[in-house]
Amino acid sequence: MSAPPNASGQLPWPLWAYVPGEAAGLDADYVTLDMAKALVPSAFRGHVPARHPALRYGLALNDRGYFWEAQEVLEAVWAAAPQGGRERILLRACIHIANANLRLRMQRSHSAARLFGEALAELRALSARKTAAVGDGFVESFPIAALTALLQAKIGRPQLSKADWIALGAIVRS
Repeated sequence: MSAPPNASGQLPWPLWAYVPGEAAGLDADYVTLDMAKALVPSAFRGHVPARHPALRYGLALNDRGYFWEAQEVLEAVWAAAPQGGRERILLRACIHIANANLRLRMQRSHSAARLFGEALAELRALSARKTAAVGDGFVESFPIAALTALLQAKIGRPQLSKADWIALGAIVRS
């Protein structure tokens, strides 16, 4: 997945992937993240468009290994998503996955498994909710069943490793 365009072209990738406790005194690249967050409206009306640049960028950050940064951008999109909407549930699942991926990088496999379980619970709650056709919404374009199956497979493993991280964009494209 490539970085989505903004008004001046492409959003840049962060200069480094922030990992709490490992950054040798470096903080996150907030300047780059603020550019992406500035694309998020104060509130989405009705639904979160699947092609919104901040959403696409957040998913792409995850897929490029910027897990902490992905969580930050996706949380900004989540905060602007309609209250009680289906997109908020799916975004929460994606945030849990980015956080779990970060935990795997930090070699905290039990914490990652718990977060994958929370993401799975969100997807099950989403599947139980009544759908309202919105057209180009994030939920309507996302392969929820494929992600659910992948999470079930990951949770079913006796021990997770760094290699078990989930690329969200790969699911969207498959």
